[in-house]
Order: sequence, then C-alpha cells, then structure tokens
Amino acid sequence: MRADAARNLEIVLRTGARLLADDPSASIAAIAAAAGVDRRTVYRRFASREELLVGVYQARYDAVEEAIKAARLREAPVAVALHRYVEGIVAVNRTWPVETNRMLNETTIQERRRLLIDEVDAFIRRATDEGLLRSDVPPGWVASLLPPLMLHAAEELHELSAAQAADVVVDTLLQGVGAPR
Repeated sequence: MRADAARNLEIVLRTGARLLADDPSASIAAIAAAAGVDRRTVYRRFASREELLVGVYQARYDAVEEAIKAARLREAPVAVALHRYVEGIVAVNRTWPVETNRMLNETTIQERRRLLIDEVDAFIRRATDEGLLRSDVPPGWVASLLPPLMLHAAEELHELSAAQAADVVVDTLLQGVGAPR
C-alpha cells in the first residue's frame, strides 16, 4: 500500500472510531467528510458501511493486541506489567473510542476478543499468585473492575497523559478509594 493510501486508511479508521463512538449510525459520507477524504476513497477500501465497521473494530483490536504485547504480561514484573497494560489500554481507548460490544456477532472479532480476555485473565491470576492482587475477592472481580476503570480514565482524565491516567487507575485498583486509617 502506498504511504498516502496507508495514511488515508489510518485517518478514515480513526475518524470512524471517533464518530461511531458518538453516533453509531454515522454514515460513510460523514466519516469521509470528517476525515477530509472523498467518500469514493472510503468506498475503494470498504464496499459497505458494515465492512468499514469491521475495519474500525479490527484496528482497535490490533491496538489492544499491541498494548498487551508491549506490557509483557507474562515476562515483566507484575506491577510493571500492570502499569504498562493499563497505560496502553487507556491510550487505545482514547484513540479508538468505539464500543466493541456492537461487533460481537462478527466471528473473527469474537475469537480475537476471547484470546485477549484469556491473556489478561492469565495475567490477573499471575498477579494474584505473586501477591500484587488480593486472593480473597470473588473470582473474576478484578477482571470486571479493571476495564471500566481504564475506560473511565480514558474518557474523563483528559488533562492527564496515558501514563498519568494509568497511575490513577493502578493506584485505585491496588489501594482503593478509602481514606488511610
């Protein structure tokens, strides 16, 4: 793919993610206009709005996979890996704000999502086994708390960098919000 075509594709996908997060019914024409490209440019790459949606979701999952890989959840010390993971996902949520649950009927998305969840669940077990996380909470509790914390940090802590937002999320996860006694 030519450099300008790759750049246009990236712009269309990121713009699509942003617009679809605000309005799930955003049209290809609206996405093309907001991206600053002709809608024919979008249609050359995506034959339908549904194909564009799949492209946006696949790009988001590519970014999530990259964040998980960069966090080194299996190799890095658990506290370091946790912070890297949260920082990466906050950045992904800011870049690709589209809600992935809308595409869960897409088989390839379902499979990718399951693999990513399994990877994070294994890391949470490792963090619990190594004493970073409490072992006396119900199974799945940490896994259910972490995604909304990261999403909220991405959406509400605009004044903070992804690393600073990760500091807040990790501190909240590990220390809670109760006042010290």
